[in-house]
Amino acid sequence: MSTCAKVSRGLEEPLAGTAATARTWLLVEQPGPWGADALTSSHLDPALGRALEQAAEGTGVRIALIRRPGRHADCHTSARRQVYAAHTTPGAVWLHNAITTDPEQLLELDFAELGRGLPGTFDTTLDGRPHTGDPLALVCTNGKRDRCCALLGRPLAAELAASGVTGAWEVTHLGGHRFSPTLLVLPFGYAYGRAEAHAVKEVLQGVREGRVVTEGCRGNSAWERPGQAAELAVRTTVSEDAAGALSVVRTEGEAPRWEVTVAHTDGRRWRVTVAQGTASPPRAESCGSAPGSPARMDVTAVRELSHTVAMGPATR
Repeated sequence: MSTCAKVSRGLEEPLAGTAATARTWLLVEQPGPWGADALTSSHLDPALGRALEQAAEGTGVRIALIRRPGRHADCHTSARRQVYAAHTTPGAVWLHNAITTDPEQLLELDFAELGRGLPGTFDTTLDGRPHTGDPLALVCTNGKRDRCCALLGRPLAAELAASGVTGAWEVTHLGGHRFSPTLLVLPFGYAYGRAEAHAVKEVLQGVREGRVVTEGCRGNSAWERPGQAAELAVRTTVSEDAAGALSVVRTEGEAPRWEVTVAHTDGRRWRVTVAQGTASPPRAESCGSAPGSPARMDVTAVRELSHTVAMGPATR
């Protein structure tokens, strides 16, 4: 069976610069089935889902539903729901958790404040506190958005949970179906594609040690896509794996070419040229969609001070 993920893998479509963008993630536990637009097509009250979408719009906060791997029965009984909020901007990273039995409380959050990296209303409204457990491994499994997420994501989430990864959750949507199984790791906010269980465990061990694994990485959700590609290119060029070492401090230009400035906490800076190309030959961005030429972020040069490291031309 040909799927968008199988075609993308076969064409070796690059992963860098394809992560969903969000400075802050708000994750709400919701058992039961999910529809394509999960906030309004799950067992969460759809009126609440619409209100949350409106409250988060333009704030830099992205809301997603999560559930534990396994069977997804929901008896519609009042239940304790796990809620997480995470800010992913390097230098200001945090992950807080809370429990609520009344999801209507979420409407009392100050979403603009959360988007700026301030957890105040999360903590006061929900009695939230810093998360002290293992890092979160969020695997997209929403087959109503794309069958690849179900066919590839659910087995990965189940394998992680069965092997003792306590931070494993299923999540509704991370974008990039054709890169399934897709994964978001918190608190640092790096996304991964074509993930396999052994590689995910290496990524999580890196998080525990304050490191970023770049293999299979799509980018940090704190940055727009040119910045994601630029930061990963600098990491690869200078072999830097410390999680909070690099920040995207400036992006100049517009599609199809940007100049991105990446700064290190030690004072070094790089100027990275990123060009927007089109993937060829045409391929479906999602199962069932017509073939197209999705945008890709190609890094053409990484320059530090007076020397330049040129990147090879794209071959696909």
